[in-house]
Amino acid sequence: MPPLLSAARLTRSSVPMLAPIPKSEARQCIMLVRHATTAATADGHASTRATPNPSLIRHTSRRALLNDAKPFPDFLVDNFHRQHDYLRISLTERCNLRCVYCMPEEGVPLSPQRELLTTPEIIMLSSLFVSQGVTKIRLTGGEPTVRKDILPLMKQIGALRSDGLRELCLTTNGLVLHRKLEGMVEAGLTGINLSLDTLDPWQFQIMTRRKGFDAVMKSIERVLELNKLGAGIKLKINSVVMRGINDREIIPFVEMTREKDIEVRFIEYMPFDGNKWNENKMFSYSEMLDLIREKYPQLEKMKGHKNDTSKSYKIPGFVGSLGFITSMTHNFCGTCNRLRITSDGNLKVCLFGNAEVSLRDILRRSNNGEPIDEAAFEAMKQIEMEKKQGLRDGSTALGLASNKQELLDVIGSAVKRKKAKHAGIGELEHMKNRPMILIDSQNSRFNSHYQIPHLRPPVDATSRSSFPFSCITPPLVSSRSHVRLQQLRCLSTTHRHLGRQPNGNRLTHVSESGAAHMVSISDKTPTKRLAKAECSVRFTDKIACRLVQENQIQKGDVLGVARVAGIMAAKRTSDLIPLCHPIALSKVTVDLQVIQGPDEAGRVDIAATVTCEGKTGVEMEALTAASTAALTIYDMCKAVDKGMIIEGLKVVLKEGGKSGRWVDGVQDGTPTRAN
Repeated sequence: MPPLLSAARLTRSSVPMLAPIPKSEARQCIMLVRHATTAATADGHASTRATPNPSLIRHTSRRALLNDAKPFPDFLVDNFHRQHDYLRISLTERCNLRCVYCMPEEGVPLSPQRELLTTPEIIMLSSLFVSQGVTKIRLTGGEPTVRKDILPLMKQIGALRSDGLRELCLTTNGLVLHRKLEGMVEAGLTGINLSLDTLDPWQFQIMTRRKGFDAVMKSIERVLELNKLGAGIKLKINSVVMRGINDREIIPFVEMTREKDIEVRFIEYMPFDGNKWNENKMFSYSEMLDLIREKYPQLEKMKGHKNDTSKSYKIPGFVGSLGFITSMTHNFCGTCNRLRITSDGNLKVCLFGNAEVSLRDILRRSNNGEPIDEAAFEAMKQIEMEKKQGLRDGSTALGLASNKQELLDVIGSAVKRKKAKHAGIGELEHMKNRPMILIDSQNSRFNSHYQIPHLRPPVDATSRSSFPFSCITPPLVSSRSHVRLQQLRCLSTTHRHLGRQPNGNRLTHVSESGAAHMVSISDKTPTKRLAKAECSVRFTDKIACRLVQENQIQKGDVLGVARVAGIMAAKRTSDLIPLCHPIALSKVTVDLQVIQGPDEAGRVDIAATVTCEGKTGVEMEALTAASTAALTIYDMCKAVDKGMIIEGLKVVLKEGGKSGRWVDGVQDGTPTRAN
């Protein structure tokens, strides 16, 4: 075990404490001053009055504080008069655990390093927010402690206390916290929220899909040890309660507060992409209270701060306290003062909303769109210093404050758009939001297949009324003020002519060197295009065909589900076929017909028709729709008929474009190949 910090190192004169001195400490300071005055008088120096040390007594009268207080900036106040003085910054997407409720089972793709905020960019944004009234910053992730430069980063943010920062906090899983804790305290750390959902080492491994329970407990004990030496870290343990998984551990967590100065906070299970949320898993706040009061009827509620996310309780005689974060049953939106910056630089004004704006892109305009590294940061600081000294004119593009006003305008607009409260329990579980592991970080890849609402034409579908519209149409893209081009279905802008041969005896998706590439369509003229593809699913068992026709298949409405699957697949073709251009489709129809003759087991004929106004054809979309509908039928019927055959997949009609109309591979009566 590394040596403990000595008491001398952790005195209040050496540890950066961002919060004001408590009243009890202030009273002690005043008593010291009075004692010094009395002693001076006794020594015969009554004419020389003792002067208090300004660094010792920081408190002035309440009236003076109110008179000197700066007005809170309007751009951080929303339309519901909520002042946002609390900023959460995600430092990374990475995490060294794989918690079942936080990260999808299949994991999450990580953003390229270039898309993430650099350390100077985090410092610049932190400084901007603090200068405008933010008094509390919390560092989150992913898991922030996996970031290699976490300590120097915290030290630079901690230095902002001279500009008004009061609290520097950390949310962590505690796995490696004990190794870095001393450095964090010296950097100015004032609070830790540690995520721990079980006190059972084996259950820990199941819930996090990793080992490490002992390391987490070591971190907790380390915080408590440093607090005994005067570190003054406010420690909270956050536990997500899930019915049937860890709800039996509520009482053991309560017992932790008997002799430990810890606040244990129980969190209602919340929906995020990939955590397989369902309402039955949620163990509500009222149920938790009832469970605890069965054993501790003396449980009493404490008065909390107006911006607290948790409802605070305490058991008389216990050192620690309890809290309940009730996002699902009793939201705390009315007093929300939080803003979030994701690891890729997006501002998120609500945890449960999907509306975001990019601050990173605006920030990087001062560096010609490039990430701001340490060298660029130093150059920008030098330019700003020279501007203030009059050594450089204000026309220089590079500079710390060159786009400060634009950042403030974007932030202010986003705050003003913040809603009164998030969606309710009946809606929230259906909203498109990022996985919890990325709740403070998101790349546009999660929305790459969604289109901007006003650019997406309606899709005509003959699906049955039992299917909600949300099953046919993907959720809309998040309402960002700055939407990246790759979020749209983009076309190439490369002006390179491939020199097609008139006879078409050339593979257009293969370059002269033999490498695969996407064909440029920038020189084509948009026209109305149509394609129709057909195929069949042939049964080998008459029972299967009859069950489909009578809608008696155990999995449900085969034809209805297949129709919806075909429509959805058509819209996702470019995600499935590597060199296929993304296209904004105008209409998709999938027709299915059950054919059952006396001498055969029967079949389902599928016809998919796709239309658009664009620069390239939609044959691939039609083929994808027909084949996906066929695969869906196969999947739903395979328990009854394992010998089914999918056959005859082909394009039977193609219209539009330079090559004109084709029917069954024939153009104007001449057999040839379609473009």
